[in-house]
Amino acid sequence: MEQSPDITLARTRSNRAPPPVEEKVITSDQSSTISQTGKQTSGFNPGWRFYLAFASLSTITLMAALDATSISVALPIMARLLNGSAIEAFWAGTSFLLTSTVFQPIIGSFSHIFGRKLLIYISLALFGAGVIVAAVADNFTVILVGRSVQGIGGGGIICLTEMTVTDMVPLRERGKWFSFLSSMWAIGTVTGPLLGGGFSQNVTWRWIFWINLPFIGIGLAMIILFLNLHQQTSSFLAKLRRVDWLGMVLFLSSSTGFLIPITWGGVQYAWSSWRTLVPLILCSIGMLLFVLYEAKLASEPLIRLSVFSNRTANINFSASFIHGLILWCVLYYLPLYYEAVKGYTPILAGVSLFPQTFTVAPAATITGAAIAITGRYRWALWSGWFLTVFGLGLLTYLKTSTSTPAWVFINLVSGLGTGILFPAMSLAIQAASSNADQAYAVNMFSFVRAFGQTVGVAIGGVIFQNQMRRKMLAFPQLAPFASEYSRDASGLVQILKQMPEGQFKHDLRVSYTDGLRYVWIVMAVLAGLVMVANLFVEGLALDRALETEQGFKHEVKERDEEGGEKK
Repeated sequence: MEQSPDITLARTRSNRAPPPVEEKVITSDQSSTISQTGKQTSGFNPGWRFYLAFASLSTITLMAALDATSISVALPIMARLLNGSAIEAFWAGTSFLLTSTVFQPIIGSFSHIFGRKLLIYISLALFGAGVIVAAVADNFTVILVGRSVQGIGGGGIICLTEMTVTDMVPLRERGKWFSFLSSMWAIGTVTGPLLGGGFSQNVTWRWIFWINLPFIGIGLAMIILFLNLHQQTSSFLAKLRRVDWLGMVLFLSSSTGFLIPITWGGVQYAWSSWRTLVPLILCSIGMLLFVLYEAKLASEPLIRLSVFSNRTANINFSASFIHGLILWCVLYYLPLYYEAVKGYTPILAGVSLFPQTFTVAPAATITGAAIAITGRYRWALWSGWFLTVFGLGLLTYLKTSTSTPAWVFINLVSGLGTGILFPAMSLAIQAASSNADQAYAVNMFSFVRAFGQTVGVAIGGVIFQNQMRRKMLAFPQLAPFASEYSRDASGLVQILKQMPEGQFKHDLRVSYTDGLRYVWIVMAVLAGLVMVANLFVEGLALDRALETEQGFKHEVKERDEEGGEKK
């Protein structure tokens, strides 16, 4: 016997008082009901206001993605104009990724208590403030402050858009909507370096920041007008008492203290230096204490450990970490191959990434739609990881003499694989989580992926340094420079470009390519391990009624028993 819509409505959790009989205010989950057999009995039918609300989330996601990558190619020009050091330029680029990562669980937790929409406003305000500070800066200290503030806002935007979609869309339908957000992120990540290079070379690097203001204005206006969510009605003081303040302090201090030496290891300080090892060890202990506190003492934990309660979720959380690590290694080191080995300009190096990066968005979109139609996701996990392993294996064939058609084909495969995995991993984690944990699971998925991205460049750097140094020692004329040149893959690009053609430069390019080849080998091995682990993922049902306290609001007319309308 099928449940009536009224019974389904009554089960939706909300702190709001029941609406009057004449008019019902419902969330988007009520557009789909579930029979006792678990099958969806009516389709999810969003209206025009819903589409515009989702467009507002897509707009700010695109903005955050653009800003995350646009500054990378402009840093050498900024360092020259502002008389900044290489270390200052390094931290100007790293600070955004660092703060956006560690603040995602904090902002996500606050949104459970104070509401998604309020935290979106705060994230946009922080992002905008960071934009203005960085745009008017006259030295790298001010830029570092601005980029750090931007990172906090950007991290909030990244996690809140995904969490809000879980409040708006039933699980079965989420694949296509998450894939659209992934597409925005992919497009922004690819376009960012092109904009950054174009502005810094032809106009001014300050426009890299000013260009964000129109996105903020358009996104903010659309959110105010169209993103209409249920809000909790408890008092502000009552909400403050729910915040896990001690957990927040433990998490921020431990995660920040762990990621900072990860990012400077091998660049600013050696991996064997006490400045790298001591904070890594102490903050690892701090993270363990945080987990114990959350599990035993926290009344309303910052992170719900229940999202790690089953095999399918844990496999895919681990997979999302490796996915972020691989993706960021590719996006960071592959352009360096084109610049250092092929001699391309930064803009042309960004264009050379198109065969890979522009396959991510279509692959994610098609996969999300297919999962929504079939209700199955394991095929996407298996095929996505297979293509990722295969594609990374193909990258190991990149040589100094690889032709353009060859590297175009080589790039395509891993782009398809990583694109397929974006919606597949997210939906697998959500399918493995309870209704009450959906938004918490998405928040943790976003954080783990960002954590992997932050660690990815550091791990790639260690592999590159060791292998390039070993290769250079095999060339007698390069051996005296092995330690100096292998220290920084990015810094070596300019040295190679200014070096005259000859055997010395050729051998250095060969060493550079060999160092990167081992990065791809290690990434392929990690992806292979995850591919095997995904054989043990369960195929869980996606047909589930949406339960949320912060769902999308839209009014409908109710017909009375005689068939007449009540307004």
